[in-house]
Amino acid sequence: MALTRLKNLPKDGVRVVIVGAGPAGTRCAETLVAAGIRPIVLDENRRDGGQIYRRQPEGFSRDYATLYGSEADKARALHQSFDRLREQIDYRPDTLVWNLRPGQLCCVSQGKHTSVAYDALILCTGATDRLMPIEGWQLAGTYSLGGAQIALKAQTVSIGRQVVFLGSGPLLYLVASQYLKAGATVAAVLDTSPLRKRIAALPKLLARPGLLFTGMKLLAQLHLARIPLHLGVEPLQVLGDATSGVSAVRVRTSHGDSLEFDCDAVAMGYHLRPETQLADLAGCRMRFQEVSQQWVLDTDEEGRTSVSGVYAAGDGARIRGADAAEHSGRLVALALLQDLQQPVHGEALALQRRVLTVMDEFSRGLYQAFPWPAAQARTLPDAAIVCRCEMITAGELRAMVHVKGACEVNRAKAFSRVGTGRCQGRYCSQAGAEVIAAAAGVAVERVGRQRGQAPVKPLSMLTEELKQAEEMAP
Repeated sequence: MALTRLKNLPKDGVRVVIVGAGPAGTRCAETLVAAGIRPIVLDENRRDGGQIYRRQPEGFSRDYATLYGSEADKARALHQSFDRLREQIDYRPDTLVWNLRPGQLCCVSQGKHTSVAYDALILCTGATDRLMPIEGWQLAGTYSLGGAQIALKAQTVSIGRQVVFLGSGPLLYLVASQYLKAGATVAAVLDTSPLRKRIAALPKLLARPGLLFTGMKLLAQLHLARIPLHLGVEPLQVLGDATSGVSAVRVRTSHGDSLEFDCDAVAMGYHLRPETQLADLAGCRMRFQEVSQQWVLDTDEEGRTSVSGVYAAGDGARIRGADAAEHSGRLVALALLQDLQQPVHGEALALQRRVLTVMDEFSRGLYQAFPWPAAQARTLPDAAIVCRCEMITAGELRAMVHVKGACEVNRAKAFSRVGTGRCQGRYCSQAGAEVIAAAAGVAVERVGRQRGQAPVKPLSMLTEELKQAEEMAP
């Protein structure tokens, strides 16, 4: 599928901006630098690496094996690549892109507003946790898997003394093993996916036998450490109170037994959701991805979006993991060079496409092995909180459907305020859509997606800078 290509731009002196310095952003910048282009790289984090390879703060000296576990070699290689690039790119860390309009990004760094002009924009914005609420998940001590990972990598702390890991997907086992490696107490790993789903997905997972073996080693490490591991569970409740926070997690096993696991913290997650807010503000087309049951950015295989001059790579475009993000970062840079009519070896493009084709097959296997638990939304008690920012319950969302006739997510948002809080719907919009769809008796695709709006994240600005930013906002 050929989408909009870059038009009417100078071949020399083109202003290329990359948003994100994770695996995709680093490899994209590396490829552009090799072609003689000095890109601007905007990074919300204080250091490069993205989420999966997030660097520890300067002055910390933990070794790679302790910090990244099975991903240590990959993390080291990416960091070394970025270090070599530092003098050849315009790197701007601690910079949040909170809005954009054609040819211009609105940014804030340390309370000061700036604008960055671009001719070509490459979005390597990554992904955040995909969450499904359960009763009690609003209690203090409940984190996303990504949040638990940030605490370990960037702050050198465990989120609790006894941690339960709940959800499904590779990240569940990776973060649990990283906590185990760091010496934390893992109380249990509770996976909603049954064993039979993994067996059925094996033909697709064998597309990357090395990665499959890595996953099996993580499981073996948990077993050898005698960590309670249950597959095919149904999450029922996070137990505790508003004063003390989390005290236990209760689930129903695949055999119908109710089990409780004492803990003071829970890390939850079900795969990832792409960060598409900036692409949405740019007017890029989205599409519903059946295999993952979520809305994603509509790009061609090389990373072009439906908007001229806007490209995307990595998990922000399509959830395929860190390895695929590196390859898609290279591929999108080659696509840009091609659109600028610079010489690009056809074999270089073909190689990246071939690798990503294999990774696509593996990704489909992961979604088959660890499916999104949509059925949980249908059985959520009315009193269960869906939106933690605004404390909107499943019962309130169902009332929006039955009383207000709000069968579309943005209409339900207008009536109920679901998704209007600090996270801007990142943690509740997909689960909320499932609740609405179940109440309306329609497919989740029919209820639509929450539209992005500026600012994409909460801002902290000085007064004068805020006035300037308000003048630039649409």
